[in-house]
Amino acid sequence: MQTECLLEAEPGRGGKAQLSVSVRFLQLMRCRREDEQSPGGQTIERPPEGAPIWAEAPFEGVWEEGVERTVGAAALSLRELLQAGWSLPFAFPARCLVEEEPASKATSGSRRVVREGRALSGGVSIAAEAMPEHADLFKLRVTITNTTPVEQPAELRAQEALLAACVSTHTILQVEGGAFVSLIEPPEELRQVAASCQNRGTWPVLVGEPGERDSLLSSPIILYDYPQIAPESPAPLFDGTEIDELLALRILTLTDEEKEQIRRGDARGRAVLEQIERLTPEQWLQLHGTIRGLRSLGEAEP
Repeated sequence: MQTECLLEAEPGRGGKAQLSVSVRFLQLMRCRREDEQSPGGQTIERPPEGAPIWAEAPFEGVWEEGVERTVGAAALSLRELLQAGWSLPFAFPARCLVEEEPASKATSGSRRVVREGRALSGGVSIAAEAMPEHADLFKLRVTITNTTPVEQPAELRAQEALLAACVSTHTILQVEGGAFVSLIEPPEELRQVAASCQNRGTWPVLVGEPGERDSLLSSPIILYDYPQIAPESPAPLFDGTEIDELLALRILTLTDEEKEQIRRGDARGRAVLEQIERLTPEQWLQLHGTIRGLRSLGEAEP
């Protein structure tokens, strides 16, 4: 993943500006329950003995959870980035976590949840270059590379690839002594150089209070500058902007068994389910549609 953006240093400060970079992503873990029985006494289906945790076929009672990961640094000198750049490798080892669960009315005996994740490695680098045609203007480049070794990459299956991936990767840049340039609506004199920025797998926008230019978010989701969570959004479903009603209605179609699986999973999924089930008629109406404002298109051309 590559992010390129423009930075204007404060007049006279040039390379004295300082930057902070934070790269965040999810590392998936394959989870399963052992020694669990359904109310009817049937043991849940499990992967075949010896099957890898990234087996492609899904199994009842097997799910995935994301572990939040953050890699980055603060107070990086723009002057040093211009001279040599900065890089930081990261590595998260394979691990297996076992959590004991107490018996419930529907089951007999204790149960346990096994969470397994494979090793994940990569690196983050950031570099800067001056734009000679514009005083105190610099182009920043943040590159994120996944170096996790995999067997037979040409035949890599989707489920295995996800467990070796940095999922939902996004970059946050902040600056002291400078300001980022909007790539969506750059000043007229910077349109050409803004168009030269190459972003692969990501979309950088300004964030914070409208008008502020000290923070930039680069994510796989296409956003406008200064994105905000819609006030009508009742729960942290996805991006909190356009599809909350669709997702909320989809949650209501889940079976009791599927809802029970969510409740037994991570705390965030359980909280979202409970919030959706408690929505009032007024909240459902708010989700159905909102007009933020109207503008005139002018007279139609002949």
